[in-house]
Amino acid sequence: MEAAAGAEIATEELHRIGEIAKQVGLSLRTVRYYEEMGLLSPLKRTEGGFRLYGPEHLDQLKLIKQMKPLGLSIEEMRALLGARAELASGTSAGKRAEARDRLERFAELAGQRCAELRRQLRSAESFARRIRDEATGGD
Repeated sequence: MEAAAGAEIATEELHRIGEIAKQVGLSLRTVRYYEEMGLLSPLKRTEGGFRLYGPEHLDQLKLIKQMKPLGLSIEEMRALLGARAELASGTSAGKRAEARDRLERFAELAGQRCAELRRQLRSAESFARRIRDEATGGD
């Protein structure tokens, strides 16, 4: 999940942890947690030890943020990110096919989780209507 070896990123495209956390709408603590869990690795560090991230890290964090409401575990997130990285890399056709298969399974899982979230939302909306009806017509 690191930048491709040898890929050069202009210094102005690198961002400190606070900048990317703010851009994605996450706390510093959350970004650090994702780093500790192996979902994200800084591209490099400054001489002072500040983490520096590139544009691909911003995309990864946005994707991770989208995974959260679906209830994916850290392991599932790591596997999904790994499959995406493998698909994008110059690995063999066989490895890319395996990565596509893994991504397809994640797409199916995400679809199932979305269906469950829609069911929960319908139930919550029904509850809200019921309470609103009781509040406005109840005397």
